[in-house]
Amino acid sequence: MPTVEEHPHRSFLSDFILGSQDGLVNILGILLGLTAAATGLRLILVATLAALGAESISMGAVAYTSTRARRLLYLSEVDRELREMKEVPAVERLEVVQVLEGWGLAGSELDELVERICRNPRVWLEFMMAFELKLSPVGPEEPRRSGLVVFGATAVGSFVPLLPFLLYPTDLHVAILTSVVLSAAALVAIGVYEARTTVGSLWKAGLRMAVIGLGAGFAGFLIGHFLGAGPGI
Repeated sequence: MPTVEEHPHRSFLSDFILGSQDGLVNILGILLGLTAAATGLRLILVATLAALGAESISMGAVAYTSTRARRLLYLSEVDRELREMKEVPAVERLEVVQVLEGWGLAGSELDELVERICRNPRVWLEFMMAFELKLSPVGPEEPRRSGLVVFGATAVGSFVPLLPFLLYPTDLHVAILTSVVLSAAALVAIGVYEARTTVGSLWKAGLRMAVIGLGAGFAGFLIGHFLGAGPGI
């Protein structure tokens, strides 16, 4: 079975961005929607805290189950490849040839490389998993780690737009403005972190993240505004 090479930075980055952005944008949208609908502070806090808890648990659970499913898929494909390498080695060898031909190899160079790959079962298996099936290993601890990171990032991200409503409970206008500014700053920071960890312009990444997040939050404001202005609501 192929050894599992861990890539904590890669998985942490995607899980952190998924959780923090989702939590922040969802809670910001709920807060803007409820305040636009002229809802009282008590109901705003109750609804938002309930959403924060449910969203954090839900996102963490989804991250755990989806990552676990990727691991099970990988393991099932390993078993299938091992079985086919034993039962139909000629077919599996031909698949190696097809991959290498797609890379532009031919002639004696192709034959030599195919022979070297298929001579070692471990190399053969890892080659097929990576280049035929295009699947990456998922370590046994990755589902739990992914679930915890997404859960924590969602909870922290959700708290960012909520904080001003706890600090300024008597002035919703100040709370709203502070929430939007604080959320924008947090989204920019998430985008900058993404660019620092990967590639790209720091400010472009930060502004792109802020525009996407605030745009989604503004949608919540519009929904709350029109529902609040509707008859009988």
